[in-house]
Amino acid sequence: MNGTFVIGDFCFRLMYPDSVAPPENFMLFARDGAEPSYTYTLELTDSFPQPRGRLIAQRPDLAVFEQDGLEMRYIGVTGTPGFYACYREEDARSATILLAGAAAGAMWVDPMFLALFAMERHMMDRDALVLHCAYMQREGKAILFSAPSGTGKTTQATLWEKHRGTRVVNGDKALLRSADGVWTANGWPVCGSSQVCHDESMPIRAIVMLSQGKENAIERLAPFAAFSQIYSQITINFWNRDAQQRAMDLIEQLVTQVPVYHLRCTISEEAVACLEAELRRTE
Repeated sequence: MNGTFVIGDFCFRLMYPDSVAPPENFMLFARDGAEPSYTYTLELTDSFPQPRGRLIAQRPDLAVFEQDGLEMRYIGVTGTPGFYACYREEDARSATILLAGAAAGAMWVDPMFLALFAMERHMMDRDALVLHCAYMQREGKAILFSAPSGTGKTTQATLWEKHRGTRVVNGDKALLRSADGVWTANGWPVCGSSQVCHDESMPIRAIVMLSQGKENAIERLAPFAAFSQIYSQITINFWNRDAQQRAMDLIEQLVTQVPVYHLRCTISEEAVACLEAELRRTE
């Protein structure tokens, strides 16, 4: 089987066997008739090829090799021995993905499936950032709640749904892009435990960095403070110095063009009112 998909402005063709079913959230990004600039070929295998090039990054769930600017990755799951896939770039326009046959039935799991594509690498090549956040629509614009896992990003977004009738677009991530000085939040095919995933794009009104508190208080962050907090929540290949530098340049642009706030909050309608008052004041 094969299909064409568009995430941000990355248009790619995926060729895959009938026995592999992409997750529903991934299929939201299918675009018939689009013209792909990149091709992934996914194949089932009983064994993986030997590494190509030099080892540039290693952790329990990932090993990355590089040769002549092309990457080869062995992909696993933290806490599980071994790897379930191998991603190998063939040239600037194509990659082969070798998936262990035993893992084919687990590809309904969004993060496992998306990990096959080195997507954050291709996003950075297109000047786009993947932000760990809950992405909410309010009056036609995006409000992004960002913080470390467990802080309450989705909780704050759903409080807005309950008390102000807004809508969550994605409960875990958003793709951030800039065109003509306007930053937009875009859909992403992984949504975490929220199970809320839509392929939608809209201008960013604000980014709200969260922390838990006994009372609600908000302040707008200076660019330096905003930079450090957003940087900690961006998906970056830290072994790639060029990508790391480009990410920092993009974040620097972002924090000078989009207001970034710190909201210390409770789980209550008062937290909604606190942020709402600040947004209304600056509109």
